[in-house]
Amino acid sequence: MKKTLSLLVLCMLVLALAACGSNKGGSNGSNAGSNAGSNGGANNGGTKASFKAGMVTDSGTIDDKSFNQGTWEGLERAKKELGIDDKYLKPAGTTEADYLKEIGNLYDAGFKMIVVPGFKFETAIFAAQDKYKDAKFVLIDGSPHTAEDPTPKVGENTVSIFFAEHESGFIAGVATALQLKEGEAGFIGGMEIPPVQKYNWGFQQGVKYANDNLGTKLNIKKENVVYQGSFDNSAAGGQLAAQMYDRGVNVIFTAAGGVGVGAINEAKTRVKAGKTAWIIGVDGDQYQEGVYEGDKSVILTSAMKKVSEASFDMVKANQEGSFPGGQTLTFDIKNDGVGIPDKNPNLADETVTKVNDVIAKLKSGEIKVAAEQGSLIK
Repeated sequence: MKKTLSLLVLCMLVLALAACGSNKGGSNGSNAGSNAGSNGGANNGGTKASFKAGMVTDSGTIDDKSFNQGTWEGLERAKKELGIDDKYLKPAGTTEADYLKEIGNLYDAGFKMIVVPGFKFETAIFAAQDKYKDAKFVLIDGSPHTAEDPTPKVGENTVSIFFAEHESGFIAGVATALQLKEGEAGFIGGMEIPPVQKYNWGFQQGVKYANDNLGTKLNIKKENVVYQGSFDNSAAGGQLAAQMYDRGVNVIFTAAGGVGVGAINEAKTRVKAGKTAWIIGVDGDQYQEGVYEGDKSVILTSAMKKVSEASFDMVKANQEGSFPGGQTLTFDIKNDGVGIPDKNPNLADETVTKVNDVIAKLKSGEIKVAAEQGSLIK
């Protein structure tokens, strides 16, 4: 009997120890999994809770070297670094109904974060932020409002993002004047809307600043500042650029999406024929778009607003639970949201040094750039 009891107690002890070991192992396994997820997120950003972030394009293409592409590159970066799923849809047209249809298609497919580029989405996002309250929306270069009332209403599930294009244009204007020193400059805009206008006005101010303070003599005439009226008419962009070059212009700042691509192509054709024809790119670094031989490009520099960074930052904020819903954010020179590319193969070292001095003065507030037309051209 004692022997039986002893065996019974021994078995119970073994089972208890096994149970403790199992519980302990389960606890460690849970912690290890948690730590691995935490450390993995810190190391490669890919092990945090994944979600779907989508994009609806505007009238341009996803590889427009401009706004659509910049927005999409931000999502692609988030896919690589944060482990999200991404997708873009191109609407059949540019009406509010067209945009809402694709927003709805993304939502129905499980994409509860949607990023859209441009003011054309303002009324669509106004409707979507109320219809899809459990989704997050990022509207770049616009504020949600109704067709009848332009008063902005940024919902708690929406972030509205703007850029200081005038500062970016100013820096590009200074760099252009410093590098070319003299000659005639032109500007081709797409639609005559605030972001495009601010690029133009900033560029004019930058050229003037360089002429007044840095010994340059670059001129801008009224007939060489034009808005084509769209962002997708490449042929028209080429024609406008040809007319300006024929009038003696040697550098054109294009803030015009696909229209600007047409101007770039015209510049490449002229350079191949032995003529001088420079382009200032826009939104992103368009150097590669201007390559005409080897690694030579007609892009002198680019006035950038870092759309891809804004897109990526909002996805990251959402993933981390810090999405700034209900806010309107501005990316400017002080937070490095605008500027020119870090690498400018067509700018001399002396030019870059002087431009960096100007950027420092912009950041300190010593130089201020107006976001309004005032006495400037158009």
